[in-house]
Amino acid sequence: MTTEVPHPVRSDARDNRARILEAARAVFGEEGLGAPMREVARRAGVGPATLYRHFPAKRDLLAQTFAEQRRACRTAVLDALADPDPWHGFCDLIERICELHAHSRGFADAFMTAFPEAMDFAEDRERTLRAVTELARRARETGRLRPEFVVDDLVLILMAHRGLQDTPREARGAASRRYAAYVIEAFRAPEATTPLPPAARLADSLTRTTER
Repeated sequence: MTTEVPHPVRSDARDNRARILEAARAVFGEEGLGAPMREVARRAGVGPATLYRHFPAKRDLLAQTFAEQRRACRTAVLDALADPDPWHGFCDLIERICELHAHSRGFADAFMTAFPEAMDFAEDRERTLRAVTELARRARETGRLRPEFVVDDLVLILMAHRGLQDTPREARGAASRRYAAYVIEAFRAPEATTPLPPAARLADSLTRTTER
């Protein structure tokens, strides 16, 4: 009985895959999830057949393209939940999520929408929303978070944060950090609480598939 020895991946195939992923990070980061696969192939300097041989479907390419951001998002959630200071953990998570979203239009789109090709990101989104809900509960008990805060408020600020994608790339990081700082101050419990308008229920809309 003979055992088949797996063929090693050829160096040119590895190089093509690396070029495709580098191009995809640039294309989807700049143009969002709606960017066509052919533009990724063109930017990578490969033919469509080569691209689809490595990534048969767009969702496969998206999952690999944003793998690093997804890992960073999971780490941010775990770090925040493990923080002994609930308010600090809550603020740190908001800052890190905003930073991740600032650097890639595609990742922000995948995280925030129910775009059919980005369904793999639903788990990341739900994990983050659950973490924020738990952190908010803990921070509220310390008296440092506004009592009116609901998880839909996080969705609201991230929807607004997407507008930073239209700012110059070199200014985006600084703008995102300042935005996050203002948001955190808005969430901080004031000495004299002024009631807010009712929260807009937005979290459920993220799970509904949007038509394109």
